[in-house]
Amino acid sequence: MRLHVGCAQWTHPAWPQPSRDKLASYAAWVNAVEGNTTFYATPSRSSVENWAAQTPPDFRFVVKLPQTITHERRLSNIATEFYAFTAAVEPLGSRNHALWIQLPASFAPSDLGMLAAFLRGAPREHRYAVEVRHPAFFDDPRITHQLEDILVRAGAEWVPFDTGTLFGRRPTSLAERDAWTKKPRVARRTTALTAFPIVRYIGRDSIDETVEGWSYLTDLVHTWLLEGRSPTIFLHTPDNAEALNLARLFHTTLRNQLPALPPLPDPISPEPPTLF
Repeated sequence: MRLHVGCAQWTHPAWPQPSRDKLASYAAWVNAVEGNTTFYATPSRSSVENWAAQTPPDFRFVVKLPQTITHERRLSNIATEFYAFTAAVEPLGSRNHALWIQLPASFAPSDLGMLAAFLRGAPREHRYAVEVRHPAFFDDPRITHQLEDILVRAGAEWVPFDTGTLFGRRPTSLAERDAWTKKPRVARRTTALTAFPIVRYIGRDSIDETVEGWSYLTDLVHTWLLEGRSPTIFLHTPDNAEALNLARLFHTTLRNQLPALPPLPDPISPEPPTLF
């Protein structure tokens, strides 16, 4: 029985972290992270080796494929870029939990052939997780089934981004307004396709509203764990200042229900200030 929780980043000005080894400090609070930075550029192998050195072997990275592959080339004619990326992240080893294929909102049902072809040819040594944002994938049951069938055949997971709590009422801060303009407004999904479901959840500035909004998710994860699945849950807020604490709270909530769930590590205290 294993639950992984994390955030969209491993450093934040509001988090209690030392000036160095921020990833190691983050990994002492939670046991997973979204690899969003890789969307903008393939990291150097030496950078990835450093990521691996700062995290334990059971830590999970869900690394996002570069935008060149998913947004510019739309999964077509990307062999060179794809293999360069997988070579770069190879030092993560087992920490590389899944390759995250986040597709643009313009990636429509008519483009499913490209996704199917990509997954058919993708190396089997990697796990794949797909995030779509076109409303038709959520609103049309026939199209939902088509996508699920493609993913199941490839052993890939559908990554939902649950924005229901965020859009539950009008924004009340600049951070919430900004999130309203950037986050997808799509229907909530509660179906796991594999033994390793991944959910991205974003709340509000209010901790109480955020926690109230995830009650369905704690129930769902409880069920998944009892079914023998090993989920990864990423906690977001509009400014992510409380995301690290919320991720630990989410895990604690499940562990209170399932005491056999292994605990998270004890956080490392930040280094004391120095004059030099």
